[in-house]
Amino acid sequence: MSKLPNCLLVVTAEVDAEVEADWNRWYDEVHLPDALACPGVLSGRRYLSSGEISESDRGQSRRTTARLYTTVYELDSPAAVTTKEFTAMRGWSRFAPHVRSQTRVVAALPPP
Repeated sequence: MSKLPNCLLVVTAEVDAEVEADWNRWYDEVHLPDALACPGVLSGRRYLSSGEISESDRGQSRRTTARLYTTVYELDSPAAVTTKEFTAMRGWSRFAPHVRSQTRVVAALPPP
């Protein structure tokens, strides 16, 4: 088994269908390459979950149908998302009114 990364950034988004094609073009051609060029961002890959998803809130579960995009980045440390290059990336705001759900989590191994 290969060694798992020490630090991840996981971003999920559910995007309105009327802008999805434009958003995908921007994400694949502009945003992802910009993110991968930032110091401390080691790799990244985007995934799509399409169909039924399960969500829970305070013990209440529900199933819905959705197209949920997830991008997983490997970072050298949590500080990678605070660099001037990372914080200077642009373009997301034009899609913000069309993103129904978004999460952004930086997860690192705890210190030994």
